[in-house]
Amino acid sequence: MTDKKSLTERDICTKYITPAITGAGWDNATQIREEVYFTAGRIYVKGRLTARGKASKADYILYYKPNIPIAIIEAKDNNHTVGQGMQQALDYAAKLDIPCVFSSNGDGFLFHDKTATGGKVETEFGLNSFPSPDQLWEIYKRYKGISETEVEKVASQDYFVDSTNRAPRYYQQVAINRTVEAIAKGQNRLLLVMATGTGKTYTAFQIIYRLWKSGTKKRILFLADRNALIDQTARGDFRHFGNAMKIIRHRDADPSYQIYLALYQGLTSNDPDKDVYKEFSRDFFDLVIVDECHRGSANEDSKWREVLEYFSGATHIGMTATPKETKTTSNIEYFNDPIYTYSLKQGIDDGFLAPYKVIKVSLDIDLEGWRPPKGFLDKNGNEVEDRIYNRSDFDKNIIVDERRTLVARKISDYLKAHDRYAKTIAFCIDIEHAEGMRQCLVNENQDLFAANSKYIMRITGDDNIGKMELDTFKRPGERIPSIATTSKLLTTGVDIPDCRIIVLDSNIQSMTEFKQIIGRGTRICEDPVKEYFTIIDFRNVTDLFADPAFDGDPVMIKQLGEDDEMNESNPSEETVHNEIIDEETGEVIEFPYPEIPEGGEIVNEPSGKIQVNGVDVKILNERVQYIGADGKLITEALKDYTRKNILKQFSSLDDFLLKWEKSDKKQIILEELEQQGILLTALSDEVGKELDPFDLVCHVAFGKPPLTRKERANNVKKRNYFTKYGEQAKKVLESLLDKYADEGITNIESLGILKLNPLNTLGSPIEILNFFGGKENYLKALKELETELYKSASA
Repeated sequence: MTDKKSLTERDICTKYITPAITGAGWDNATQIREEVYFTAGRIYVKGRLTARGKASKADYILYYKPNIPIAIIEAKDNNHTVGQGMQQALDYAAKLDIPCVFSSNGDGFLFHDKTATGGKVETEFGLNSFPSPDQLWEIYKRYKGISETEVEKVASQDYFVDSTNRAPRYYQQVAINRTVEAIAKGQNRLLLVMATGTGKTYTAFQIIYRLWKSGTKKRILFLADRNALIDQTARGDFRHFGNAMKIIRHRDADPSYQIYLALYQGLTSNDPDKDVYKEFSRDFFDLVIVDECHRGSANEDSKWREVLEYFSGATHIGMTATPKETKTTSNIEYFNDPIYTYSLKQGIDDGFLAPYKVIKVSLDIDLEGWRPPKGFLDKNGNEVEDRIYNRSDFDKNIIVDERRTLVARKISDYLKAHDRYAKTIAFCIDIEHAEGMRQCLVNENQDLFAANSKYIMRITGDDNIGKMELDTFKRPGERIPSIATTSKLLTTGVDIPDCRIIVLDSNIQSMTEFKQIIGRGTRICEDPVKEYFTIIDFRNVTDLFADPAFDGDPVMIKQLGEDDEMNESNPSEETVHNEIIDEETGEVIEFPYPEIPEGGEIVNEPSGKIQVNGVDVKILNERVQYIGADGKLITEALKDYTRKNILKQFSSLDDFLLKWEKSDKKQIILEELEQQGILLTALSDEVGKELDPFDLVCHVAFGKPPLTRKERANNVKKRNYFTKYGEQAKKVLESLLDKYADEGITNIESLGILKLNPLNTLGSPIEILNFFGGKENYLKALKELETELYKSASA
């Protein structure tokens, strides 16, 4: 009989835990999933290199129905106690919103019931007593406050599944289930906060589908503020609604559909008698979803709110990556506290969103200001007002040609050093600035622009030619256009998965706008591969990363007077009461405009910018920063950062040497370091490319003088270590030493090395193993070789 203590964790699962679950009535095909990777593993960036951290894996997740998880089990081998995995299982259960948590070592189960009150929260029982699906479903209902039959019917409604078998990610699953359950229980104002790139539209689709199929909501209105968003949604996940769906255009209020998509501009008019939404009865829609609800719907006097107030009897869901919370404007006040928040930091930690590095470029006139010499004339021959112009003035009030040229040159130099076809968005002050930056970039990239005049495009709300290229620019893998200059049009809701560079040359003060802009780069792209993006910051805007509001939970901060009305005498910097929006693009014109009592035309741009040249502009400082494991930018040097993180893993040099010596494969230790964000390959570029990872750690973290790989290999040869082996085995070990000197320790640890030159000239892999008396003896000789390589490390 097999000793249970000798079995692996997987053996324990197969022989004991799975039979215990299926024996309690669980369907192995639809209700039990083993080894479920529910995160992708954080991406770490150093230099141009990336590495994936360890993904989170649940040993078992049990589902009442597909995508409705109700229990999680953490398994351990039989050398552990029955409850050894409980803490890890509880951590996973909190993320997955699961109430029933189990740990097992194959002898029995420890059960943690999150709904337990008064009695024991954790109980232990044998393998033959595992609960049935119905028993755990009752606990789930209690956990979620589901008590009525009708509510249970909606909460258990199937998800949409097509031939691709696409399943929601864990956080989408939580968002969908919580929203559907809350609506089934009668909640009518809900807010979902999900970082850009995490699939808000897919989440909205599954919410609508489940509510629609259950009969809870029969007619649904999905609102957005740009045609690109509506078309993108209709062609994407919503296409599965087929003939039940209609996009409201050209005032066509046909009441014969069930799922409607619309621009709020398309439903409203400056003439209240021509508002299209009034063509529908007030009770026509029973669900309204507002995409990107941080836009106009947050303001009480906006057109969005007119539509929402008209359909006030419907359930309203606001969806955004950045709820607007200012002293005068609040999404939370209208939609209530978020029912679920999935932040940028969470997305990066889980490996579903791309991390970033920041290049901060400081210009002398930005930091020190520029004061024109006495009698200095602008390009029109007018004397420039004598005052100090600073960063907030440049390109808004005054154009300094040399500054724009230097910014364009720096962007171009970066592209030339990395990839000139890397998809880049340059965010500018306004449309004029976007056009001026386009011209400067053209002058810095004349060769590629001559080859294709669409290499650089201005994509702004007023330019139809640029807007026509937007679909191409969004398409992954398309090389042309490569660079887009813009002001507001690309800040929100436009998916550009392979966007690799975000240029900030705008005085961004709104946290909402900042997070939306950063979101243009956070999507991970598989084809072409893009795992991180770079922010080039010319305006010190990325200091907002240090603001707790950047990635904290949204909190309502709106200040109300006694009469509970907004006071325009205390406007927020983010509030534009005289909001002007391009009806085609939804682009909000940046500046508030006063009423014109005697009539006249409102223009899209304020006039009167001063334009000057002949100003000496220099780069004072340039600093590269990376996002750390805590979600904050690392400001210290790469060596200091590495030292600090290595010391978190190893308490002393002796601790490191002991673990290195005991490790069967050094690759395991190196992978563990990578999973903590320590990329030794990037460090070797800075410290020394010929150093072994072992020496990098000892030198950087513990101050030991390093040896190159070649020096270590030569030391072994000098010790005449090979004499105890036969002639053929000696040649193999000498070849392995040469391979180590050229390529490093991890390559010689693989048996695949025996198939490569020069090892393959000594014989086949089987013949080489036989030189040592078989595989076991070969691996023993390899272990001894590694011991010799690192023999004097502690001396």
